[in-house]
Amino acid sequence: MSRRSFLHKAVTGVAGVAGVAGSAALPQGAFAAKGPSVRWRLTSSFPKSLDAIWGVGPRMAERVLELTDGKFEIRAFAAGEIVPGLQVLDAVQNGTVECGHTASYYYVGKNTAFAFETTLPFGLTARQHNAWYYFGGGQQLTREFLKNYNIINFPGGNTGTQMGGWWRSEIKSVRDLQGMKIRIPGFGGRIMAALGAVPQTIPGGDIYPALEKGTIDAAEWVGPYDDEKLGFHKVAKYYYYPGFWEPGASLSYYVNQAAWASLPKQYQTAFEVAAAEAAMRMNAEYDAKNPPALARLIRAGAQLRLYPRDVLEAAYAEAEKIYAQERQNNPDFKKFFDSWNVFRHDQSNWFRVAENALSSFIPRTK
Repeated sequence: MSRRSFLHKAVTGVAGVAGVAGSAALPQGAFAAKGPSVRWRLTSSFPKSLDAIWGVGPRMAERVLELTDGKFEIRAFAAGEIVPGLQVLDAVQNGTVECGHTASYYYVGKNTAFAFETTLPFGLTARQHNAWYYFGGGQQLTREFLKNYNIINFPGGNTGTQMGGWWRSEIKSVRDLQGMKIRIPGFGGRIMAALGAVPQTIPGGDIYPALEKGTIDAAEWVGPYDDEKLGFHKVAKYYYYPGFWEPGASLSYYVNQAAWASLPKQYQTAFEVAAAEAAMRMNAEYDAKNPPALARLIRAGAQLRLYPRDVLEAAYAEAEKIYAQERQNNPDFKKFFDSWNVFRHDQSNWFRVAENALSSFIPRTK
């Protein structure tokens, strides 16, 4: 297949998935034949050391450059190189940078409705979240919400269902959570607090020394591939699952609205196509790399544990209480929840019938 033919098929196919406006064929060079040179900066919430989650930003930028024949260049910067990782939203909103790669639930302190774009405890898996976003009203809700922050958003990848964190001691029941200090942000932290634990908000780079010194008793991050790189198994041997607070953490590209409006339409299409490609690859990368990483962690001494049923049941009950409170107190949260919750229950019923039934039957492989 020729390069021109390949790009023609890639652009047309991915544009359909991403909901890009227009379906006309866009061969290589069509974007840039008369287009201006544009230079943007992208700031990330993630460090370069975590290549899977950081790499989605540079990968998207490379595809934009290719699709526009070098006319639209986006330089990607890791967390801390322009602004700290948790200030990406502010940097994009204020125009410090044109775009960013982040997780929206980092900003629940501004408004708890930010959580929906990423994930909520006992919520949607990666596939279910994509279905809600593209076909369940999620895109319209998030776009409308983010107008208040001078931002337009695009899906920026998904980690898949995360692990339940590393613990220095075994958790056999809810009672064992009492007084335990765990690094966990957002709604997951609120649930843990309701169960008697003491949530801590600690940046990724500071988690290992806190665990090693005993400043905290447990910590969660993403999953085996990233956790192995961070070395948590060296200082906390009990590795719990599932990460019920992050069933499918979706990341986002945030773009300043004025910067977006200034782009030629063809460049907007290139950005959206490239973002969709990179997002799809990220979920696939984690699915491919997590199994061998988990096997290596177990060989290195990690003790894999399922959260006790009473922990999961108590956590679910507390999550529902929190959602009820938020619906009463926050109109934005209620607007999201009323859409998201119906979709959640429909998806859960469907996956029980087909996918979950099949996966639970297939014998474990050696």
